[in-house]
Amino acid sequence: MKFNYQARNKKGDIQIGTVEASSREAALSLLQKNNLFITSLEKAGAIPFYYKKIKLFERVSKRDIVNFSRQLALMFKSKIPLVQALGSIAEQTKNPGLKESILAISKEVEGGARFSQALSGYPKLFSKFYVSMVKSGEISGTLSGSLTYLADHLEKEYYLQSKIQGAMIYPILIVVVVVGVLVMMMYFVIPNMTKVLTETGQELPLLTKIVINLSNFSRAWGWAVLLFFIGLLVAFFRYIKTLEGKRIKDRVILRAPVIGSFLKMIYLSRFAENLSVLIKGGLPISQSLEITGEIVGNEVYRDIISEIKEEVGRGEKISSVLSEHSRYFPPLLTQMVSVGEKTGTLDESLMNVVEFYQKEVERAINNLLSIIEPVMVIVLGGIVAGLMGAVMLPLYKMGGI
Repeated sequence: MKFNYQARNKKGDIQIGTVEASSREAALSLLQKNNLFITSLEKAGAIPFYYKKIKLFERVSKRDIVNFSRQLALMFKSKIPLVQALGSIAEQTKNPGLKESILAISKEVEGGARFSQALSGYPKLFSKFYVSMVKSGEISGTLSGSLTYLADHLEKEYYLQSKIQGAMIYPILIVVVVVGVLVMMMYFVIPNMTKVLTETGQELPLLTKIVINLSNFSRAWGWAVLLFFIGLLVAFFRYIKTLEGKRIKDRVILRAPVIGSFLKMIYLSRFAENLSVLIKGGLPISQSLEITGEIVGNEVYRDIISEIKEEVGRGEKISSVLSEHSRYFPPLLTQMVSVGEKTGTLDESLMNVVEFYQKEVERAINNLLSIIEPVMVIVLGGIVAGLMGAVMLPLYKMGGI
């Protein structure tokens, strides 16, 4: 009888394989004799259900990568060998997915691979920008500084992302509560009220008639409407994953009022910061632009950056190409790039732009929050008030007041 097993050895490395034994107990005993700590053991062909479930919780967050970079930078600065530092961090890491990746990277480095080369095998964890910065640090002998910068850079992005997500909790909560109230009224309150009002035979207000018709429609065809919207959402998300769909979505979102200008500032800040750091790290302009285009996060900007790379290869200046796309790159950025190119301090000029846009993003978030909350309360409160009015108006008339 064959059994699939997953186990860890004394070093903490994960081993997966198959063992043949007369029973499950015999297989367990055989593996334990080989100094293996068994985490799962099932008959061959059957994948443990709970193991599949654990995988859902092994997602590596940006915070995990920040901590990894920070710890590694400190250890490397303390002259601890890279392999030893990676092993020590892996022992302290609680996330199983990241732990396995760090141990695998450590093995590759121990086998003679460069650290940047080992990281490039895990693109879901370490972006091309991350790998390039590490590679730059290896070449210049400033790996500790590169890792410290990466930790700071990722921490800023994590903070911004967390702030935006936190800001959306209150509006989402209001929407959920209002939707719950609407469902209860449409399916329970309005139908019961309709029976009472029908028996009186009085003429109903227009608002009440509209609400009753909506209630009847939702109870009769609500499931079909729900399925339609679910199908529409699935089709939409599948489409925007395609290159054409992503380009259209990114173009539309940049033209959206309020949100569009806010996202532009984020993309401009990301463009300037990544390009500045890569140039400062010693990478050629063309390679720096290529990497920046891949991680900027918007297809419109990616296409423009790709155009800049081609024009720079022909001898053009970055500022001259940026000036042709003033809709997406404002004069401030173009002028700062132009000054940097003339003085040979492009990386410093770009970093000054980054500081400006980061402050603008912070201000925009606060302004957006101050607008969203009252607007949401007014709009959703108006909907609930309309429903309450539809219920109370006929009852008000019935009372003869």
